[in-house]
Amino acid sequence: MKSVPTGSALSGKKIIDLSRVLGGPYCSQVLADHGAEVLKIEPPRGDETRAWGPPFHEGDAAYYIGVNRNKRSLGLDLTMPEGRDLLLRLLEGADILLENFKPGSMEKWGLGYEEVLRARFPRLIHCRISGFGADGPLGGYPGYDAIVQAMAGWFSVNGEAGGKPTRLGVAMVDMGTGLYSAVAILMALAERERSGLGQFIDMTLYDCAVALMHPHIVNYKLSGKVPVATGNAHPNISPYDTYRTRTVDIFIGAGNDAAFAKLSELLGCPELATDVRFVKNIDRVTHRADLKAELESRLMKIDGAALCNRLLEAGLPAGPIHDTAQVVAHPHTQHRGINLEEGWYRMTGTPIKFSRTPGSLRRLPPRFGQHSREILEEYGLNADQVQVLIDAGVVLETRRRD
Repeated sequence: MKSVPTGSALSGKKIIDLSRVLGGPYCSQVLADHGAEVLKIEPPRGDETRAWGPPFHEGDAAYYIGVNRNKRSLGLDLTMPEGRDLLLRLLEGADILLENFKPGSMEKWGLGYEEVLRARFPRLIHCRISGFGADGPLGGYPGYDAIVQAMAGWFSVNGEAGGKPTRLGVAMVDMGTGLYSAVAILMALAERERSGLGQFIDMTLYDCAVALMHPHIVNYKLSGKVPVATGNAHPNISPYDTYRTRTVDIFIGAGNDAAFAKLSELLGCPELATDVRFVKNIDRVTHRADLKAELESRLMKIDGAALCNRLLEAGLPAGPIHDTAQVVAHPHTQHRGINLEEGWYRMTGTPIKFSRTPGSLRRLPPRFGQHSREILEEYGLNADQVQVLIDAGVVLETRRRD
């Protein structure tokens, strides 16, 4: 596998990643793609997403494979004192500790940031991802993406108008928290350049989900009106919705009055731009149903895919509604290099495009404990010492199934 390019944005940074499932692994993969060395420390039963399939490749689910490239795996039992001693050894020289244990777990094991880690590793950045944090009315409770979507209001604004509250089909609470966490870690690294000190980062799914509820929460705070699901229509802009055409359903977004006038002209109905119901955005939002009927009466006679191309060429945002297979096969997906393929590995590549320090695929997602011996020998243990730890069940090379 390729070595870390010396020009990678995060080359030389070391992450001890104790996280599992999605938010934490997604965060560390973003950083690993750009040169950070990530040691994925897995509990005896492994990252549970290894079993979240089908589909599988050699026993590991696509769910796991998709967020764990460019990492090495070490199986370690942190419930054993010897395992905790090994973790402290691994933290020597590490820049970042990432974990998503239930709040209080690290403290119970004698590894709390305030109690132990801050003094022992003053430059360490310790990022914890949890459902709700350690304190407050929900402090310490477990949180999964869908549960937090429900509790943070996402269900209530998703789905068809008048329909039942609906889960968003993408795990954006987990992934959004992973992205926020990556941003927070990079901020802490930048601050450490000035202060020379690390710090604790307290990230929660709940905070991130509430922060991502834009514009619904800000609309409510200014209007006092509780937002509801509006289907594909935008609560603040019109036209910004799906529309039927003769061939395919499409999405059109005309975000200002000039764009709407241009859209009306291109559709051969310039009179709509001067109709009193549609002159200003507030008028179009108020009369959204009338506007949709007017537009669809014309769009139903038109080839939607060809129209989208015409609108895009005219500078108006529009696009056909694609399924996953169409997205993967699309020429622009290919052009942007977002389909990452190496042998059997066919996943989504990094969307971050640097001009001088591009991300790269250096390691395929590791099998459980694949690098346990290699990592520990790098930290000064000899082969006999590693074998003793494996025989004692402190270090693992295969997942525990009991």
